[in-house]
Amino acid sequence: MISANGVYALNKIILSADSTCDLDATLRMRYHVNEYPLHVLLGKGEYQDGVNITADEIYDAYRRYHILPTTAAVNVGEYVTYFKNWAEAGYSVIHFNLGSGLSSSYQNCCIAAKAYPSVYPVDSCNLSTGIGLLVLEAADRIAAGMEAEQIVREVCALRAHVHASFILDTLEFLHAGGRCSALAALGANFLNIKPCIEVDNTSGKMNVGKKYRGPLERVLPQYAADKLAGRGDLKNGRVFITHSGIAQEKIDLVKNTIRRCADFREIYVTRAGSTISSHCGPNTLGVLFMTK
Repeated sequence: MISANGVYALNKIILSADSTCDLDATLRMRYHVNEYPLHVLLGKGEYQDGVNITADEIYDAYRRYHILPTTAAVNVGEYVTYFKNWAEAGYSVIHFNLGSGLSSSYQNCCIAAKAYPSVYPVDSCNLSTGIGLLVLEAADRIAAGMEAEQIVREVCALRAHVHASFILDTLEFLHAGGRCSALAALGANFLNIKPCIEVDNTSGKMNVGKKYRGPLERVLPQYAADKLAGRGDLKNGRVFITHSGIAQEKIDLVKNTIRRCADFREIYVTRAGSTISSHCGPNTLGVLFMTK
């Protein structure tokens, strides 16, 4: 249900997540998910992820002025205010945070939640729709009438079953943001290398996996097949294709590969928000799924 002030709630439980879960408006409405934005600082302006800045505006600022934003966690006071009315009205609140290995959002959320016994922060140990997969698992359990404490226990046990990875088209944004050396970026671009960035689902930290070489039209289907083909442990309910802004034909290549490799009930395509996109740049694409 949706209350008069636009808040999603079901069975007296508020389901919520940081904006870095990268669920689009349709999915948030379908699964009753509320969202709190992280901060994006660009030039002299301060913005809210998913509210008043887009990834395309960030790319445009980089192309025109060669500046990139910094991103900032939600602070304790913001979380206190966010949870206050719900907790005082008798709702339980389950809130999913960006992985604690990447942001202080979870730590801040835990401090805020000390004032409200009915608020349950969850360290997703992940990012983007790696968080989103866990949020939707929680939504399924809320719809089934499960209590908040049990939902949190079960979903936390699923974190190690989330597989999140992305193919980067270029290391330019990572280099501009100080996350890789100029030599590494130059070498990757010169050799047309597309690295696979994999999320460690015990911490949310990112590691470099297989390095592909060639155009995205060839790399993306190979990457999707590498992740899915021959796996007998796939949880076949849903899979995400999440991208930072990429041509539809490349998305279709990946979608067709997924259909050949696995029998997912639903294939969701979502676009990453400003926080995630500012770190990876355009033409990044990931396949995110769960195993049993």
